Amino acid sequence: MALQHQNLTNEQSKCLIAFGSNKSGDFSVSVQVINVALRALSRKGLFKVETSEFYQTPAFPTGSGPDFVNGVLRAETALDAGSLLAILHEVEADAGRTRDQRWEARVLDLDLIDFDGSILPNEGVYQTWRTMPLSEQMTRAPEQMILPHPRVQDRPFVLVPMRDVAPDWVHPVTGVSLDAMLADFSVAELAEIRPINQSL
Repeated sequence: MALQHQNLTNEQSKCLIAFGSNKSGDFSVSVQVINVALRALSRKGLFKVETSEFYQTPAFPTGSGPDFVNGVLRAETALDAGSLLAILHEVEADAGRTRDQRWEARVLDLDLIDFDGSILPNEGVYQTWRTMPLSEQMTRAPEQMILPHPRVQDRPFVLVPMRDVAPDWVHPVTGVSLDAMLADFSVAELAEIRPINQSL
């Protein structure tokens, strides 16, 4: 996105972005793709970037592809949320991301999880997507930005790396802490999310 098309604010906003890749069963390929994307984001308006460990996580839904390399970054930006989301999609496209099928294997996945605690477009729309049955989620994608990410509390592969960079995060709608959300998962579920060697 050209700079003249970006909407800049006068203040820095804090954001949380989940990243992942599972296009290849070779973790070193996924790590390389992610590192290229993180460098691109640093050139496109993200500052004070702090990145979690990289984790090996099972694909979701189960059996939908190779294991992921997942993580979360915390950063500040003068961009508004819409412009930031457009940049995430641009970086995904540059990496070769396609959107042919919901939850397909992905060369790169960048999800805006939280933007300064914003609830967008409103709490009603958020709750519609938050409570949507899994069968419907698998066939529908929102046509507008929804914040916070409506499935974050259901995804330990996001919550575990979030703990590395934002351990005090509290869900802006429910008021539930990150630790409390993680406590809803079994030891076995959390054990599936394993740190990997980022120098692969």
